[in-house]
Amino acid sequence: MTVEQVKQDVDFIRSLYYEKDVRGLKEAINTYEAIEIVHIFEELLPDERVIIFRFLQKDLALEVFEQLDPDVQEQLIESFSEVQAVHVIEEMETDDRVRLLDELPAKVADRLVMKLSPEERAKTSLLRGYEIETAGRIMTPDYLSLNKDMTVTEAIEKVRSSKVDRDNLTTLYVVDEERVLIGIVDLQDLVGIVDLQDLVIAKPDQRIEDIMEDDIVYAVIGDDQEVVARMLQEYDLIAIPVVDRERRLVGAITIDDVVDIIEEEVTEDFHKIGAVGKFRINFREATVPFLFRIRIGWLMVLVFMNIFSGAGIAFFEETIEAVVALVFFLPLLIDSGGNAGSQSATMMVRALAIGDVVFRDWFKLLWKEIRVALAMGVTMAIGVALIASFRAPEVITVVALTMTLVVVVGSLIGMSLPFILSRFNMDPATASGPLITSLADIAGVLIYFSIATWYLEIG
Repeated sequence: MTVEQVKQDVDFIRSLYYEKDVRGLKEAINTYEAIEIVHIFEELLPDERVIIFRFLQKDLALEVFEQLDPDVQEQLIESFSEVQAVHVIEEMETDDRVRLLDELPAKVADRLVMKLSPEERAKTSLLRGYEIETAGRIMTPDYLSLNKDMTVTEAIEKVRSSKVDRDNLTTLYVVDEERVLIGIVDLQDLVGIVDLQDLVIAKPDQRIEDIMEDDIVYAVIGDDQEVVARMLQEYDLIAIPVVDRERRLVGAITIDDVVDIIEEEVTEDFHKIGAVGKFRINFREATVPFLFRIRIGWLMVLVFMNIFSGAGIAFFEETIEAVVALVFFLPLLIDSGGNAGSQSATMMVRALAIGDVVFRDWFKLLWKEIRVALAMGVTMAIGVALIASFRAPEVITVVALTMTLVVVVGSLIGMSLPFILSRFNMDPATASGPLITSLADIAGVLIYFSIATWYLEIG
């Protein structure tokens, strides 16, 4: 759907809603595909969603609900009666259900879990028992496994009679008598039907162990969800099995879950880089007090950090009085150091996040960053020297030397801080742009006026 088409559909649905045309609204909303309704709901107000959702047919409502953002799901759940809420989450995939329950208040989530059927309650409790943001927490326990001693005929019959959701049948996992994962059998989805390619080609009495692939990529229940996401990307997998410490099969993670994880992690990193607190609600619907609360903390910290910049300027008051022209170049120089640092930090945070570099690469990258920063600093020094030749020729050497040094120092701060945070098991994204800029500003002020005081022989 194009943006214009979505807008037209939203306007149409809203017109029926506000005209109180119940019959027309019910007929209209049920003519859309699930993904189209999701796009429409993204543009509706919370109160509008709650009412319009009730007009969806049962199966369509469940399909739509599973595709909605967690914050929208939470709003709808809170509007349901307990019976309605239990019915909706009972029909969800286990991993999606756990993700939704994580967003709800703990007491509400626990109460809903207790109302589930024994089978679904057991599967839900199993996943909720694992740590948040690990493979165990996001996996689905709904998968199909085959015993290695099964024949092809027996395997096909098991697939046919399985109640596992079709989306989770992209890969069959082969286990031994102890449920230890020993291989996989891939399935191909062609023209809308499951093509049991490996199974059909094999002879009916051939054992699964003879046709399986034993070169397996798998995740362990305690692995970080970002690590698992990278594994699916790196190996171009549709699904990945999850095992316990003894390599017993306990679940699987599919590519659609990983897409959600990547989006969440990237969003979280962007917020940290911008020195913004964590939030998951739609920005359009966020209230002023909420936006104030998630932003003011870091800004207040940076206010007090910048006191050091002011103290540095005050310390060199005599130098500034002697050569007032120095003030003209102050913003240009310290901003250049902050900008160079932010560039380095952004690249390093991304490289650490996707696993391109690790802590032991620090010294190698440090030497590379020094050379790159020095080249940039000299190039920028030539530019600022040209400006100084027209504005204040007496400080050409001072601003040129300062520019070179602040770019090098800012770049090294930006490159090193994510590594240091990573070394202490902290999220490198915490090395946010504003934090790097503040540190570079403090260093820039001290470097600039120290060089000026020394070179111009002031004091």
